Amino acid sequence: MNALATLSPILSVVALAGFAGVTLWLLMRPRARMAALMPAPRWQVAAAAATTLWCAALTIFSPGTSEALVVQMIRDGAMLGWLGATFWSPRAPMPRPLRLILRMLATICLLAFLLGAAAHLRAGAGAAPWMKPTLTFTAMIVAIGGLLIIDGAVRRASGGLRMPVLAVAGGFAMLWAYELNVQLIGALTGAKASTLIALLPAVALLTAPTHVVAAMDIGRERMRLSRTAATRSLILLGAAAYLILIALTGAVARAVGSDYAELAQAISLAVALGAGGLMLASARSRAWAAVMISKHFFEHRYDYRAEWMRFTATLAQGDGDDDRNLYRRVAKALAQLTGSPGALLMLPGASGGFRVAEQWHWPGGLGEETGLSLRSAFMLQETRHIVDLDAERRGASGENRVGEDLAIPEWLIADTRAWVVVPVLHFQRMIAIVVLHRPAVSRALDWEDLDVLRIAGQQAASYLAESQSQQALSEARRFDEFNRRFAFIMHDIKNLASQLSLLARNAERHADKPEFRADMTQTLKISAGRLSDLLVRLSPRERGRAAEPGRTLVEPVLNEVAAEMRPRRALFVGCQAGLSAWAEAGAVRQIVQHLVANAIDASAPDTPVQVVAVAEQGRVRIDVIDQGCGMTRAFIRDELFKPFVSTKESGFGLGAFEALQIAQAMGGAIEVASEPGKGSNFTLWLPLADARGAAASDARVTKAGMT
Repeated sequence: MNALATLSPILSVVALAGFAGVTLWLLMRPRARMAALMPAPRWQVAAAAATTLWCAALTIFSPGTSEALVVQMIRDGAMLGWLGATFWSPRAPMPRPLRLILRMLATICLLAFLLGAAAHLRAGAGAAPWMKPTLTFTAMIVAIGGLLIIDGAVRRASGGLRMPVLAVAGGFAMLWAYELNVQLIGALTGAKASTLIALLPAVALLTAPTHVVAAMDIGRERMRLSRTAATRSLILLGAAAYLILIALTGAVARAVGSDYAELAQAISLAVALGAGGLMLASARSRAWAAVMISKHFFEHRYDYRAEWMRFTATLAQGDGDDDRNLYRRVAKALAQLTGSPGALLMLPGASGGFRVAEQWHWPGGLGEETGLSLRSAFMLQETRHIVDLDAERRGASGENRVGEDLAIPEWLIADTRAWVVVPVLHFQRMIAIVVLHRPAVSRALDWEDLDVLRIAGQQAASYLAESQSQQALSEARRFDEFNRRFAFIMHDIKNLASQLSLLARNAERHADKPEFRADMTQTLKISAGRLSDLLVRLSPRERGRAAEPGRTLVEPVLNEVAAEMRPRRALFVGCQAGLSAWAEAGAVRQIVQHLVANAIDASAPDTPVQVVAVAEQGRVRIDVIDQGCGMTRAFIRDELFKPFVSTKESGFGLGAFEALQIAQAMGGAIEVASEPGKGSNFTLWLPLADARGAAASDARVTKAGMT
C-alpha cells in the first residue's frame, strides 16, 4: 500500500503530461482533415482538454478527493457531449429516452460542478466531509447513465463508422465502469477501495491513445486479431483462469483443513498433468480443441489469409523430395486445408473414367478396383458438386448429394476413411478428382467448407492445367522438331533423286565406258551412304550434326563433294594446304553440298562452279562461286534464308535455311555477295582449328584442277 501511495502521484503526473500532449496534438491537426475523419472533432478536443484538467486535479489534490470529483463533472460533461454529437445527428436524431437521459446527466454534471465549486470556494477543505458523499453519488449516476448511452450508441453505429472512433467510446466505457466499480465497493463495504483509487490515473492514461488513433488516417476497416494472436490470448486467459482456480482451491482448502488441502493440491496437479499430456500426445484431442475454438470463438472457420498463403506455397513448391510431384502437392494442399491426414488424387485413365494416380499419406493399400466410372465423372463435371460421402452413406439430400445419378463406386462408399470427393475443374472441364481422408475429429461439411474447397480446387486446377499444357507443348516441340528434320531430309532426298535421275540418263549413253561405270559405282555408294545418314537423322535420338565438333581437314571434304557432284558438273576445287576447321565433317560436307547444288542449278551448263578454301583472319573461309543468274539484295535480305521460300518450281526452300542453321550451330556463318546477271558468291566461315599454324603457313593454294 505504501508503494501504491508513492506511485499514484507519479501516475497522475504522467497522465497529465500524456493528455496535455494529446490535446495539443489535436489542436495542431488540420481542421478539414479532422472533420473528414470524425463527426464531431471539436467535441473530441473538448473531451481531451477536460480530461487533461481532471488529471491536473488528480495531481494537485490526489485521486478520490472531493476536489477531484468536482473537476470530474467537467470531464464527464465533455464526454457526454462527444457521445451525443458523434453517434447522432440532425438527420438521425437520438431516440427520445436516450435524449432525456443525456439532458438529465448534463444537468446533473453542471449542477454538481457549480455546487461543489461554490462550496469549496466558500468553505475550503471544510466542505469535503459533507460534499464528498453527494459528489460520489452523483458520479455513480453519471457513470451508469454514460454506460447506457454508450450501449445505445454502439448498437446504432453504422458500418461506415471508423473503428478508432468506436475505440474512444470504449475508452470512456472502461473509465466509467472502473470508477463505478470503485464507488460501489466503497458503498457496499463502507471502506474506501484505496488500491483501485490509487490506480485511477493509470486507467485514465490507457484511454489516451484512442484519441490519437481516432484522429489519424487509419482504421477505416474493421480491426480484428489474427487467429494466432487470438489463440494465444485464449491460452493466456485459460492459464489465468487456471491460476485463479488454483488460488481459490488453496484458499478453500486452508479454510477447511490441512488434509483437504493436500487432497485438493493432488487433484489439481493430476488434472493439470492429465490435460496437458492428453493435448500433447493425442492428435485427436488437439484436433478437437482446434475445432471447438474455431466453432465457438471465431466468426469464420478458416483464417483465409494464412490458409491461402500456405495453400499457394504448397502448390508452388514442396518442402521435401516427395513434394516435387505436382499431383502429390495438390493432394497435400487440399488435405491440409481441411485438416485431413491424407488424400488421393485421380486422373483420367486411358480407357475412360478416372484412376488413382497419386496419394499423400493415405494409410494402407488400395485395391485394383479403385477408380471412378466415366458416368460418375460426367455427373461430377456437369454438377460441379463437392460430395460429402457421409451424406451419401446416410442417404441424405441437399447440395452435398445430387442423387443416385452420381454413381459413386461401392469401394468409395465402403471405405469409411474417405470423407469428401472434390472435383478439380478448369473451365468446366474436370482434370482431376481429390478424395480427402476423414480428419481426426469428424464433422459435417458446412457452406464455408464447400466454398473453400471449391475455390481451392479451381486454383489447383490452374496449376494442373499449366503443367499439362507444358507437357503438351513439349510433345508438340518434339513433333515440330521431327517435322523440321523430315522437311530437311525431304530436301536432301530430292537432291539425291535428281542426282540418281541424271545418272540413269547418262547411263543410257555411256554405260559401255569403263570410266563411267567406275564413276557410277562410286556415285551409287555415296548416294547409298547419304540415304543411310538420312535415316539416322530421322531417329529421335539423333543429336544433330554439330553435336561433336573436332579438327576436320577441309580438303578431303571438298574432294568428296566434287566427286559426288561430278555427274552433274565438274567443279574447280582449290584449298590451302593442311587447312583444318573446328567443325564436324559431315555437317561441313552437307553445307557445301547445298551451296554447290544451288550454284549448279543457278548456272548455265557450260559455266564453271568454283569452291575455294583458305584461312583468313583466324577463321576458315570456303567460297562457292558461280556465274549464274544472281540475286537481288532485297531477295537476299528478306527471302533467301527463310524456310519454304524458293525460286525453283520443285524446290522446298530449305537448302539455304538448313545450311545457315548448321553453320551457326558450329559457331560459323554464311555470307552472300550477288548481283543479278553477274553470279553469286556464298562464303562459309568456320572456326580455325589451329590459328597459330594457319598464321605461320603461307597462302599457297593447291590447284586441284577440273575434277
